[in-house]
Amino acid sequence: MTDLIVKAAVKEQLEGHNVASDFYDALDEEVASVLEDASRRAEENDRKTVQPRDL
Repeated sequence: MTDLIVKAAVKEQLEGHNVASDFYDALDEEVASVLEDASRRAEENDRKTVQPRDL
């Protein structure tokens, strides 16, 4: 699986909070799922371009 998130960006966004090491894997899986759903919606609408409305 490709890493879809940038750990440094997550840490920056969650400034002031500790981040468990396994959080990144769970977040990566969640992002992958969102992307797969968006891709499927675009294909169902006969588009190759994924658009914000696919989220």
